[in-house]
Amino acid sequence: MFENKTEEEARKQILDEVAAYCRTFHNRPAPFHEGDRIPYASRVYDEHEMTNLVDAALEFWLTTGRYTKEFERKFGEKLGVRFVSVVNSGSSANLLAFHALTSPLLGDRRIRKGDEVITVAAGFPTTVTPMIQYGAVPVFVDVKLETGNVDVSKLEEAYTPKTRAVMLAHSLGNPFDIGAVRAFCERHGLWLVEDNCDSLGTTYTLNGETRFTGTFGDIATSSFYPPHHLTMGEGGAVYTNNPLLHRIVRSMRDWGRDCYCPSGRDNTCGHRYDGQYGTLPKGYDHKYVYSHFGWNLKATDLQAAIGCAQLDKLDGFAERRRHNFRYLTEQLRALGAEKELLLPAATEHSDPDWFGYLMVIRESGRREKVVRFIEDHGVQTRMLFSGNLTRHPCFDEMRAAYEAGDLEHAGYRISGELTNTDRIMNDAFWVGVYPGMTDEKLAYMAKTIVAALREA
Repeated sequence: MFENKTEEEARKQILDEVAAYCRTFHNRPAPFHEGDRIPYASRVYDEHEMTNLVDAALEFWLTTGRYTKEFERKFGEKLGVRFVSVVNSGSSANLLAFHALTSPLLGDRRIRKGDEVITVAAGFPTTVTPMIQYGAVPVFVDVKLETGNVDVSKLEEAYTPKTRAVMLAHSLGNPFDIGAVRAFCERHGLWLVEDNCDSLGTTYTLNGETRFTGTFGDIATSSFYPPHHLTMGEGGAVYTNNPLLHRIVRSMRDWGRDCYCPSGRDNTCGHRYDGQYGTLPKGYDHKYVYSHFGWNLKATDLQAAIGCAQLDKLDGFAERRRHNFRYLTEQLRALGAEKELLLPAATEHSDPDWFGYLMVIRESGRREKVVRFIEDHGVQTRMLFSGNLTRHPCFDEMRAAYEAGDLEHAGYRISGELTNTDRIMNDAFWVGVYPGMTDEKLAYMAKTIVAALREA
């Protein structure tokens, strides 16, 4: 098959065949019939993702390599951010972004055990998990029903002298009020961590400048799990404009090592054997000096290869997500759904790259019947993740201490009442608007949702 061919020629032949295979056997849309399953999300790809994947496999470097470097560069250029670190998941990205703020290299600004971090309970647990695992205290504030994002009027009440940071997710592609949150952080000297896992491609205008979400805080995260705005299968990223935070993230991502040599290279600094670190012997091999307690959270080049092809499609994906959101809204309004549903509203000054379409049933207590009807008729639904994280079994022991007034052992604090958070937990659900949706499917979804409200 490869006789008389160079390796480069053989590789091209393989990749051409892979592209033809993908065009022939993948992405052949089947006609839609009412009642067919409509998932809330799915992969959208073509032969470019598949050929990149096979190209990386043929190279067989496997760990972080040239595709990872390319993705980090292109991702940073796209968002306008200086430093990007690819990791193995969005949850790992959140872990690193938070733990970077605990580094001794930050001096008096580091987060220490017992310090407080303002966040919300209506979201995905891995925004909060790193705080609890480290020993920081999440302080939960309520959200707004229309956006599922933090109610910024509650921030000052949540602040104490122990507050060190704010860590919030942009909910389902809809950003929190970045202007108000950033002003609050600047006023009190707090770190701002943007969990951008559900909002890649969203823009926000602040002081006349429009930028992507993930570029307004001190550090931000993305997820590349299949339902998200672009995918590597699994994967994520941590990004920042702060060189010190970037250095800390890279150290913690790569086992906690002090050395910054890329994989497969040694002695980049030229001082591998002549440094003095801790109380180690002078000249101890710098490749095995550890300045942080870290992990191995790197992604593979196979994943990054897919991400490079996906990143080229991000603008098109965002355009289709916005179209799908608008079209579904028009359909629901035309059918009179607003009488029974609170429909989502974009945060002021933003242009969301919508991840999902959040709805709150106005009459409480009907969601289970509504959702069952919708699911039974082929439309996949989701809750707004944890609803109220503090009510989950993982909080049972902590909640018992909190309710007993033992705040020292509770490990968290609630500022005010989580009224809207509980309302979302009880009465909200969402459906997808991913780029693979067609107007035909969206119209059927709207009709099914309205029929469910009439039946429930």
